[in-house]
Amino acid sequence: MMKTTLLTLLAFSLLAPAASAAEPAALMKLDNVFFAFDNGTGRGELPLEEQAAMAKELGYAGIGYSGTARIPEMLAALDAHGLKMFSTYVHANIAAEQPEYSPNLQQAIEQLKGRDTVIWLTVHGLPDDGKHDDRAVAAVRQVGQWAKAAGLRVALYPHGGFYVGRFQDAIRVADKVDMPNVGSSFNLVHWISAEGNNDYAPFLKQAMPRMILVSINGADVNSGTGKLIQTLDQGKYDVFAVLKTLRTLGYDGPIGLQCYNIKGDRRENLKRSMDAWRKFVKRMEQ
Repeated sequence: MMKTTLLTLLAFSLLAPAASAAEPAALMKLDNVFFAFDNGTGRGELPLEEQAAMAKELGYAGIGYSGTARIPEMLAALDAHGLKMFSTYVHANIAAEQPEYSPNLQQAIEQLKGRDTVIWLTVHGLPDDGKHDDRAVAAVRQVGQWAKAAGLRVALYPHGGFYVGRFQDAIRVADKVDMPNVGSSFNLVHWISAEGNNDYAPFLKQAMPRMILVSINGADVNSGTGKLIQTLDQGKYDVFAVLKTLRTLGYDGPIGLQCYNIKGDRRENLKRSMDAWRKFVKRMEQ
């Protein structure tokens, strides 16, 4: 009896390390939902229904919208195809003491109540010098309060040339706002534009407690705007390394495809990027 028990314990002890070793592999799956920016689906050019249908056909989980107009119509088009509006891109201008927001922003937020759409907020109007955080924080808190009432979150969108221009600015301002529904986002194109090949990992780690959204695209460093945003299968920048770092740090939120000003056929561009994404998914599991 004792011999049997010892053999059983030994078997479990041998199996336990194997189970532990398998756990990190599960963490490295690239199972984040992947959506397309509407600057790649035909914003302002194609009917909303056609944009939603194309996103569905090509395998995207939804669309990142822009602005505050026609939100109910975009939601209806996405609903019809079982897709989601992951975000809407809006702004706060802090040039004056009283900030100016995208037209009808509060109403748009109310229209999104319960949708889990992220209010992707740029903050501009002053130089990116870090000297006006009081204005930025006040403006973001106001949007955060509107969003809270609708059960939504706000992610600061760092954009080159804006007051919140760098990823580091988004982290700093989000921390100062200090609201549970307000955080930052990592936008690869604006990171590359500002930082080139500098190491993003320490900043991603710092941002992770408040990280809400990520955007990616193919890119070449120091290549000018023409190659700074490309389809995901193009460019020499190691986008897979970014994704692997994000997953290692535990980021499990949505990832959007930035498509601004990419030339060529939009359907083919979206297909190429989706094909590249699926290759990343397989590669992450190897």
